[in-house]
Amino acid sequence: MSTPVSREAVGPKYSLAAMAHAREQSNAAVRRIAAGIVPGMTEQQANVHARAVLDGMGMQRIWHPVIVRFGEATLKKYNERSDPDRVLGHSDIFFIDIGPVWDGHEGDAGDTFVVGDDPEMHACAEAARALWHVVKAEWDKGELTGQGLYSFADAQAQAMGWRLNHDIKGHRVSDFPHAIYKAGDLGDYAGCPAAGLWILEIQIAHPERPFGAFYEDLLIERA
Repeated sequence: MSTPVSREAVGPKYSLAAMAHAREQSNAAVRRIAAGIVPGMTEQQANVHARAVLDGMGMQRIWHPVIVRFGEATLKKYNERSDPDRVLGHSDIFFIDIGPVWDGHEGDAGDTFVVGDDPEMHACAEAARALWHVVKAEWDKGELTGQGLYSFADAQAQAMGWRLNHDIKGHRVSDFPHAIYKAGDLGDYAGCPAAGLWILEIQIAHPERPFGAFYEDLLIERA
């Protein structure tokens, strides 16, 4: 009988420092991509722009497709089909989700941005970031399981006035390819997540209007 593979297993080339570098590069790429997305652009054009930015930064490859969502599409899950012809309006919201590989290690970063001055869109984008940091602060204590982190996230989202997308539960990363370890979702993990291995994903929805926000980052440093 074969020995089960640990859900936090890594390959022989894994390095925490390399994961930190992949995180830094990925977050920088998201900011660069966002700076070039403007009203009138389609999701497909934004996707092409994103790939050009990543290639220009020296990305080795992608381990998950680039995702850019505009407007109502910000409510979609990562595995739902995009609308390539959807156009970004002059008062609109969008998010970026990228999964590039840098020096053999997997980055994964996502954030939400707003064009125009709609206060509820700005509040939604900021709330996704704020909720991520609140949950990360709980992870810093080293007490909650992955399941516990997402139960905590749900309660906090409700207290803040937003709806948490329960289908978005975070996942593993490591030296490429992490998928061979079949680790499953962070929100289903019964252990306390180790540093440098798990992406905490937060996707929220406005309680009444048809848009949401997304933010994700690597859990790597404890306070």
